Amino acid sequence: MGLRAEVNDRTCIVTRQSGPSDRMIRFVADPQGVVVPDLKAQLPGRGCWVTADRRLVRQAMKKNLFARALKAKVTVPVELDATVDALLVSALTGMIALARKAGQMVAGSGKVDAAVRSGQALAVFHSTDAAADGVRKIDQARHAWAASGGDEISSFRLLSGEEMAIVMAGGNTIHLAALAGQAGEGVVKRARMLDRYRNRAENGQIAGDPAEETDTE
Repeated sequence: MGLRAEVNDRTCIVTRQSGPSDRMIRFVADPQGVVVPDLKAQLPGRGCWVTADRRLVRQAMKKNLFARALKAKVTVPVELDATVDALLVSALTGMIALARKAGQMVAGSGKVDAAVRSGQALAVFHSTDAAADGVRKIDQARHAWAASGGDEISSFRLLSGEEMAIVMAGGNTIHLAALAGQAGEGVVKRARMLDRYRNRAENGQIAGDPAEETDTE
């Protein structure tokens, strides 16, 4: 790993493993001593980091790791893990709205299929209540594109049809595609973070002892 990559690495207080900050979530204590997530890593004061995995956030809550890492008596809300999820959803839907306004989101199975087959799509989104047949058809297009030598097109199931319809300003929205461009790339980045938080596979045994490493920004 190069020096530049190491500079941006942080250490998870649960696993004690280092990783890039864009795969972790920063937490700080607010003026009342309540632990809050700092997704943008901009809040002042001592912070600590947890790998973007809901199970690890729950472990940090259960084992009182935030107090040790932040070196303070803190209050950990019982819904902290759910708050992180809600903030990640808000970040994703907000970016989808921006991408829609920039013309970098398309909706509907036909338009999504065409975007995939033309290579314009960076990622596709299926609502959590999408029918299996519709998902299968678009997946076939994704596999065909990859087989032709195209870059892999990610697929996500993170939002309900209702959530997708709201952010796309109406309509029966079951399938979406993020298109190439800065806003579309922002959508994919936030989708990956939410997907990791909800669905990250186990990566070895979770360490029992918390790490001491924190930042002092």
